[in-house]
Amino acid sequence: TKPYAVSMCLFESLEKIATLEVDTSQELSVGELLERANRDRTPDFDEPTLIGGDIAVRSEADRNADPCTSNGCLWLKYTDGKVYIPYYIANHYSDREREIIVRGLDSFSTVSCIRFRPYQNGDHEWLSIESRNGCYSYVGRVGGGQTVSLSSQGCLYHSTVQHELLHALGFNHEQTRSDRDNHILVHWDNIIEGMEYNFYKINTLNQGTPYDYNSVMQYERYAFSKNNLPTMEPIPDSNVSFGKATQMSQNDIDRLNRLYNCCKCNKLYTITSISFSLYSRWGRKKCIFLSLTHEMKKPVHSQLSLELL
Repeated sequence: TKPYAVSMCLFESLEKIATLEVDTSQELSVGELLERANRDRTPDFDEPTLIGGDIAVRSEADRNADPCTSNGCLWLKYTDGKVYIPYYIANHYSDREREIIVRGLDSFSTVSCIRFRPYQNGDHEWLSIESRNGCYSYVGRVGGGQTVSLSSQGCLYHSTVQHELLHALGFNHEQTRSDRDNHILVHWDNIIEGMEYNFYKINTLNQGTPYDYNSVMQYERYAFSKNNLPTMEPIPDSNVSFGKATQMSQNDIDRLNRLYNCCKCNKLYTITSISFSLYSRWGRKKCIFLSLTHEMKKPVHSQLSLELL
């Protein structure tokens, strides 16, 4: 058999994925950071009501609504398969603070079809990233210039930037998943009075992915505790570590790509002695255009995912 000539054009350089492998071992978990930043929050008159600790809603009437539980809240995909989301970063951030925000924005392009780009005149919908009171975001696309608050006082960490951007992309907290009770036991008696709604289950966009204790959207064991006793306990093994994420997990990345239909492939190609395992997962795998050419035959082009074997 004559060998095929293989040419590959990656959407993004695989080396860029290394930007996600930063040392975050000294950071608090995202849940701890958010709770600390929002603990004594005093909102301005023009700021939204928050539920779940950091989820913005437009009014008290929306407090019991299930935010972003259908495709109507998703950002639009363009004909090239990318989801371009304009953003504006307020000018009151320092250069270092801006770098942290931009790094968080850019981290999505290395693992998905999401492309955050700077705001341009004529944009009708965009993320307005501002240092308001605390860390918060609306869930999903709500129209116009929607605020993502990343306060300079406690919100500027890679994990919190990713967390709030995932809210803006349509994701709720892991502990509110509809299948939560199969994985987490909520200790209602330990929750601060009036904060119980933060643990109400909703019809979340799980995308067929398993419950993820390591999700950057999972709060930690003592979230909203009134007595320093756990409000959440993993089941059946109560010793399982959870709520310690400092960046997006593989499941976070998988469900993001499924929600926005970023890559649809499920094939196995063998080219002479080289095997490519190809399917729609990200992380170390990237969507590529793979061109297979054979003598006397026309090139065959497929959009595929490459797993490094």
